Amino acid sequence: MPKMKTHRGAAKRFSLTGSGKIKKNSAYKSHILEKKSAKRKRNLRQPDLVSPADTRRVKRMLAK
Repeated sequence: MPKMKTHRGAAKRFSLTGSGKIKKNSAYKSHILEKKSAKRKRNLRQPDLVSPADTRRVKRMLAK
């Protein structure tokens, strides 16, 4: 059986932390920003961790 290929779309959106968790950027910060508060937009800049329910699926897409 051939090797698993990395899902290139996922590779551009997720990165692994040192402890093996998966880091992602927040959604909802590309447009319609006038009605969002400065605090909300500032918090959307911070990276977030992928939920435990999705971790296995994302790790499989990132398999090298």
